[in-house]
Amino acid sequence: MKFSGVRSLTVVAVAVAAVVLAACGKKEAASDVQVIKIGHVGPVSGAIAHLGKDNENGGRMAIEELNAAGLKIGDKAVKFELLTEDDAADPKQGTAAAQKLVDAKVNGVIGHLNSGTTIPASQIYNTAGIPQISPSATNPKYTRQGYAGAFRVVADDVHLGGTLGKYAVETLKGKNIAVIDDRTAYGQGVAEEFKKAATASGGTIVGHEFTTDKASDFNAILTTLKAKKPDVVFFGGMDAVAGPMLRQMKSLGINAKFMGGDGICTSELAKLAGDAMKDDTVFCAEAGGVEGEQKAGMDKFRADFKAKYNADVQVYAPYVYDAVKVMATAMVTAGSADPAKYLPALKAINYKGVTGNIAFDEKGDIKNGALTLYTYKGGERSQLAVVR
Repeated sequence: MKFSGVRSLTVVAVAVAAVVLAACGKKEAASDVQVIKIGHVGPVSGAIAHLGKDNENGGRMAIEELNAAGLKIGDKAVKFELLTEDDAADPKQGTAAAQKLVDAKVNGVIGHLNSGTTIPASQIYNTAGIPQISPSATNPKYTRQGYAGAFRVVADDVHLGGTLGKYAVETLKGKNIAVIDDRTAYGQGVAEEFKKAATASGGTIVGHEFTTDKASDFNAILTTLKAKKPDVVFFGGMDAVAGPMLRQMKSLGINAKFMGGDGICTSELAKLAGDAMKDDTVFCAEAGGVEGEQKAGMDKFRADFKAKYNADVQVYAPYVYDAVKVMATAMVTAGSADPAKYLPALKAINYKGVTGNIAFDEKGDIKNGALTLYTYKGGERSQLAVVR
């Protein structure tokens, strides 16, 4: 019995040793995989949470595809992780979210969605030396602060507001034009550029009123503007405000055409406006766009997105998707996920994405950025033209 007991102990010891060795082997194999953390920030709570979730889902699609591709950076296998934060479209919450990502030692950041959160957050990322690609912030100031790591993959407000201002006068034949903005960095910026271009094209700005991105009652400012008999009303702001504004315009009998930038140019706007949106009366522009052969790639992305999330793309999910891929491509090219080492490759990137060709100028703005003009028919966005 004694001998049998010793033998039993020996068998157990061998088994334990095998388990330990296997565990060590797994640990060693796991240590060969480099984890790369990419941050994403957008408003996934609050009035425009549908836009923030849209962006976040675009990022998740890209991360999953990168991991499925089995990429190596240098000679090491990598696993990408998406670290997400909610800024609720609030600048203070945006800077807090940025600091959390810096503290988490992310290798790069995609975001934020709004100009009002992107600009203050960019100062934090710049101080930490972390590259940032915004998929949707259009205020020119973002890339004019002299930050080496600030990039965007969409056209800015100079192009966006300028094109819409010219379109309001030359195509929609607007003579008396009213402007409303929500006083955010985005809303005010795009409205001012719109006014410049509309005036330069021969239109007359008959009034400029102000609201906030949290407002829901616009009767006072709309009544003031109604007395000025505008042909066109331009709103610098987001769809969560534009929808109720359209309803109140209808109730007040304001029959002017309604225009806005990319903030209102969403699939959700028709639901928010309800029966106040007639065909060919609302016009907007997305700060990006593809045409010709490139359209097939975008169409496939939209179909894949719908199949995966059971939701239509709102606006900028494909731009987030491309931004993640661009950042990963720069890391692979540089052979490093160290921000200081892959930043030069990011600056020199030339990437063919679903949103078109992506390359950056000396400021970090996309080269030859496109705009897509839309109207709405039957409650759906209807493309008018892609312009550059």
